[in-house]
Amino acid sequence: MNSTGCSDIINPLFTIISDDKRRAFSEQAPTAGMVVHNDVPPRTLGVDLRPEGVVVTYADGRSTLYRGVPQKVSGSLRTSPGKQTHVLVTDPTETEGVLLYVNDLKTADEILEDTGVGRILLDEGEREEVFPGVTVSRTDGLRTTVEADPEEAGGRVFVFVEDDWEEASYEFVNEDDE
Repeated sequence: MNSTGCSDIINPLFTIISDDKRRAFSEQAPTAGMVVHNDVPPRTLGVDLRPEGVVVTYADGRSTLYRGVPQKVSGSLRTSPGKQTHVLVTDPTETEGVLLYVNDLKTADEILEDTGVGRILLDEGEREEVFPGVTVSRTDGLRTTVEADPEEAGGRVFVFVEDDWEEASYEFVNEDDE
């Protein structure tokens, strides 16, 4: 990957998943019928910013559309309880990016690995810098808080929040751009 690519963004993810956390995941023995989920590092994915939304092309060739023009936010975004939270950070060309699911317990590790989507699992009160300039935390039970500085991230930062009934798209901007 070239020097402006997403590999610069992905590498910090490996540093935030501590050896203790990896050991804890690998030492958990699943009980009958229990699915164990792990942190999964993201890979570089294709990104296409369109008037109707943001298209992400997975590593397996499939794509998804996050619908709608993202609402502009600055500083931090706190989700409602129980919402699925996806964080997308693009490279400076806005044609590639890395996508990370936060506290996703629905998707099997193998599917994430095949698609190139990453996942981080946070305990209550835990906070992690997942990319330069992008921090996620688990607060107030099932809420996720995302804090981002697009300038430090070196690309655009999108957050997609959804459940079975609704979806919303957000883009972090500097306060001056809001």
